[in-house]
Amino acid sequence: MSKFDSHKDYYEILGASEGTSPRDLERLYKRMAARHHPDKGGSEAEMKTLNEAYAVLKNRETRDDYDSQRVNREVHFVPVAAPPAAEVGLLGQGLSAFFCLLIGLFLLLLVRFQWIWFLWPLAILAALVILFGIFMARGAVRAMTASLPFAAPLRVGGRVQEVIFWSAVLGGAYGVYLLLTAV
Repeated sequence: MSKFDSHKDYYEILGASEGTSPRDLERLYKRMAARHHPDKGGSEAEMKTLNEAYAVLKNRETRDDYDSQRVNREVHFVPVAAPPAAEVGLLGQGLSAFFCLLIGLFLLLLVRFQWIWFLWPLAILAALVILFGIFMARGAVRAMTASLPFAAPLRVGGRVQEVIFWSAVLGGAYGVYLLLTAV
């Protein structure tokens, strides 16, 4: 009868790798034992599994036997990324759109009042940032509409809402045009 279960990943249980030294293995065991001890709120089953893993890996002979008999597990790579815009929430989408519009207008006003001819690339950047902010605001409005109950009056009038949004955008663009040409 073998002293260990080759289907269990004792390295994962202790948070170690195959190249972990015996000294580091002991440190990891003590750290995990302090967390999972039944007196500290852990369970008895967790502590037994932890003790079993440490007993196999601390002895060089049983560790070598375990390494030779253990079932190889595929390691799946899970990339860590920022959450997509839909998971940021309505407030996050709204604030992002607001700040894009604010920065774009600031850059546009900066270009307008400097009278320096070589700032035209900055004006193009400002226009692109404003355009990006408009599309982010549209996404925030759509997310707000999608979060409403199905029977809500604002959710029913999707086309009307689009017309109102784009009318507000065009009205705001005309207002900015009047502001820039009046000064």
